[in-house]
Amino acid sequence: MACFAAPAAEAIVTTVVKKKMGNNVEMSINPFLKRIGWLGNMLWGGSALLAFEHIWHGEIVPWFPFLTGTDVLREIATSGTAMAVLVTAVWATMAAAANSIEKKALTVEADA
Repeated sequence: MACFAAPAAEAIVTTVVKKKMGNNVEMSINPFLKRIGWLGNMLWGGSALLAFEHIWHGEIVPWFPFLTGTDVLREIATSGTAMAVLVTAVWATMAAAANSIEKKALTVEADA
């Protein structure tokens, strides 16, 4: 019921990093920092969808205790962390693939 908290926390960190770097993110030679916005978008979208689903099923309510389950911290630590790690791994794969495609396009362009 609170598994979205771990990806949301990571999304906050990625957003802060992107804001602190400003325009330097786009100019970065690090392919992962260049695409940190992708990670933030993936994490924010997934967290919002999970929060909506939990509200829909009555696991999050607008009155105390807000979260209706008793093992909130365990769920955040297990399910939430696993989801955040999986999303980050998918993003890293996407960023590496995009970097590879960019490099290949630049070499083809330079050869022409």
